[in-house]
Amino acid sequence: MSKSIVFFSTVLVFLFSFSYATPGIATFYTSYTPCYRGTQEGVMIAAASDTLWDNGRVCGKMFTVKCSGPRNAVPHPCTGKSVKVKIVDHCPSGCASTLDLSREAFAQIANPVAGIINIDYFPA
Repeated sequence: MSKSIVFFSTVLVFLFSFSYATPGIATFYTSYTPCYRGTQEGVMIAAASDTLWDNGRVCGKMFTVKCSGPRNAVPHPCTGKSVKVKIVDHCPSGCASTLDLSREAFAQIANPVAGIINIDYFPA
């Protein structure tokens, strides 16, 4: 019984957190310029658009991201999973997305063939 209560509570927290998520757009990229110096950040990383960058204050912050639907003709790109990413870069002005994810992070939440997707995100 206690395991089912813990499971149910976990599901409610997950659903509740995405109900307060911010909608946005995600793309992916393969090279980045880290806003940190001298540290390797792994592959679950992202670049923030001007909207999020806030003069670099978002650098190092973690976000949970989930695909919410297609932005182009690729049908059903979402995997149904979410991913936690660390902001390590600034997406250049004119960036087409809110978050420019690493290819590995993008592939966890959507088919990379889509290239661009709608997302929901919130601070992790």
